[in-house]
Amino acid sequence: MASQQGSDAHHDDPEYNPHVSPSRWRHQESAAYRRHAGLHGPPREPVSTEPSTDALANFLNVSRIEPPEDPNGGGNFQPIAVTAAHPHGEEAKDDSRSQPQADGKEIVCGPLLNYRYMEHNRWYGSVLVVAKGGGEDILYQPSLVLRRLGEARSLLAGSTAQNGASGSTDQGAGQVVRFEAKRLYSDRRNTFWAFEIDVPIEAEEIKYEYAIPDVRYSREHKPRINRFFVPAADDSMRVMFHSCNGFSVGTDEEAFSGAPLWRDVMRKHEQTPFHVMLGGGDQIYNDGIRVNGPLRTWTDIGNPKKRAEYPFPESLRSECDDYYLKNYIRWYNSEPFALANGQIPQVNIWDDHDIIDGFGSYVDSFMRCDVFRGIGGTAHKYYLLFQHHLPPPVSTYTSDHLDVNGEHTAVDPNQMVDTFAAELKLGNQYIRGSRPGPYVAEHSINMYSRLGARMAMLGIDARTERTRHQVNYPETYKLIFERLRSELSKAASSSQPIKHLILLLGIPIAYPRLTWLENILRSPIIGPIKFLNRRFGVGGGLFNTFDGSVDLLDDLDDHYTAKTHKLERRNLIEELQRIAAEFSVRVTILGGDVHLAALGRFYSNPKLKIPVEKDSRYMANVVSSAIVNKPPPQAVANLLARRNKIHHLNHDTDETLLDLFNKDPGDSTKTANRNHCTMPSRNYAMLTENSPRNAHPANGAPRVDGASQHVPSFVGRDGHSELHEGEVHAGTDNVSASNAHGRRNDGSLDIRINVEMDQHSAEGQTEAYGLSVPLLRYERPERPATAASRFSRASKRPPEVAPEPVAAH
Repeated sequence: MASQQGSDAHHDDPEYNPHVSPSRWRHQESAAYRRHAGLHGPPREPVSTEPSTDALANFLNVSRIEPPEDPNGGGNFQPIAVTAAHPHGEEAKDDSRSQPQADGKEIVCGPLLNYRYMEHNRWYGSVLVVAKGGGEDILYQPSLVLRRLGEARSLLAGSTAQNGASGSTDQGAGQVVRFEAKRLYSDRRNTFWAFEIDVPIEAEEIKYEYAIPDVRYSREHKPRINRFFVPAADDSMRVMFHSCNGFSVGTDEEAFSGAPLWRDVMRKHEQTPFHVMLGGGDQIYNDGIRVNGPLRTWTDIGNPKKRAEYPFPESLRSECDDYYLKNYIRWYNSEPFALANGQIPQVNIWDDHDIIDGFGSYVDSFMRCDVFRGIGGTAHKYYLLFQHHLPPPVSTYTSDHLDVNGEHTAVDPNQMVDTFAAELKLGNQYIRGSRPGPYVAEHSINMYSRLGARMAMLGIDARTERTRHQVNYPETYKLIFERLRSELSKAASSSQPIKHLILLLGIPIAYPRLTWLENILRSPIIGPIKFLNRRFGVGGGLFNTFDGSVDLLDDLDDHYTAKTHKLERRNLIEELQRIAAEFSVRVTILGGDVHLAALGRFYSNPKLKIPVEKDSRYMANVVSSAIVNKPPPQAVANLLARRNKIHHLNHDTDETLLDLFNKDPGDSTKTANRNHCTMPSRNYAMLTENSPRNAHPANGAPRVDGASQHVPSFVGRDGHSELHEGEVHAGTDNVSASNAHGRRNDGSLDIRINVEMDQHSAEGQTEAYGLSVPLLRYERPERPATAASRFSRASKRPPEVAPEPVAAH
């Protein structure tokens, strides 16, 4: 049912949407909205504010980078060119309109900053810009100038001038390096340039700035000079995690004030800078391609069989390609997200909305249709370019270019006209799948990267190989864990072993079951309703417009807790338990997708009486989403909280959600009084190691390493209670939710979820909820044990588990 959004006068507003329903749970829009969208054209800009840039322009005019003195009278780089300020202090006019529009100097998107990896005491990253115009020939090749500003501690404390020189005792401040661009991809519309940058890792945290001289920017709010921070050699990175960074079609964006939580991210970044930003999927929402994009005609076909037989010729591929390109440029250039993506280094995995809602989780026969295979390849192309700064394949799937077996040929000459694509060379951080996915004809790209001194990240590409019955191929897991063991083994033999492993997933893995709902939606009683829906439109909101199945089933099948993924999920967690025990590394899992905040945990059966500090099965699953998209209704969050039972992964591993939310954010009423474990409000997370380099905490400061003598024993408690000292007073009163976040020195990991207080505030103020995760000090049992992997078809239990695991409940 459509919601009432105001007086009748609103109907005169062309932007007014009378079909938005606040009761929609997740991604699917109403039939009424689809009709409305067809009349009212493409979506609005997510945020349309264009603040004055007077202060920025004035600062740029005093921040030129001059070349070092050259005894030969020359120099190997040019200074950053800065537009002159207006004599009356007003912003100088942008003369880009008077410039040639196809000279290759107009930047339509970027710069976008990525982190790649650390190696041999160097930090490696990349910067991407998208220039207007292109083709086989190079119009203009930009360069990037990088300057070392100095030690971050001094700069943040204000003891050094903003340009990093005045009063500084840092002898390296002001050093400048120039990087040339590498062309990733170019066609007549745009050229993608990537700068591979690297800097030394030093004894102290260092602040850098970079700029791209002699170019014009299409958006005024994009900074011309961007800054980032590299951690000290003995420190781990400060991590920000987000997911669901966009709006589902049908969402009233104005009712949610656009994307204000990115303003809160930048406020916190200015106070204590983030070193890396982990994107857990859905960094962009491309679902509009079937509402007001080129797939509208396909979506409007009422017969699922005819829809499955619809071709994907070159003409449709070209239109879809243009849609993905323009949507990426629009979103990545939108403030305030654009302020963050050039200053906080990103590492991303993708999920369904980066392609289209539910991709991979519909029935196999439908997923193999030409349209899904076509948009899978097209979305993958721009996922590589925008989110990984990698060149795409030379061509993607169309139904025009198939071999005798019906497979896509290697190169489609139609797509190569006046087009350039560089050769794909994956960096050290990637773990490539051994064979293409079933619906995206590309190999998965998983990631391992060190996050500073004692932390590392493992990101699993859980979309490229996904079907309704699997998340990843068994051989892909084997490759991932062979690489992980190799990296952890190398670190263990060095002076800096990995103490915290962050697992980046697209969807939560310790999350309430909805098996009862699956059973209902798959039961025979749905059959007659589906027939009536096909013939007479009965229950239209219950069935999706793609394959005629029950709408929520693709969402439920997407989750690791779905019946179809139960064995794969158990194998994955048990393998992580083995690795945690083998290397005494604490595993913490990040997952998004579900549009609410929660904190799940795996832990040893209380009957085993293993304290968390020695428990290799204890893993926190930080569930943090969405940073932009609308949350589910309160009733859904309360329903999930009711399903927060103690589940049994196997004989020796239990799981449940922690009661993290001792209150609703601010003065709001987001949940029922009994619900303290699911929070239906937009949010993002922060993770910071309590570095041993930090000063000793004041007397009486909380510890989370189990060393405090006054703390009561947690041994034998189940998951509805606190399991260790770091969970005591979890929520707003926990030390990790305060300004002391990450300031202690016991090696634990502070976790903080920042939850939006008021969706109508454009400033995005948040309330913090926290807990701390202790180091793992694993003690191997005296009895012999085999630590081989399920994925290598060996042992079927963690090394410290005696009985054979039983089926999960």
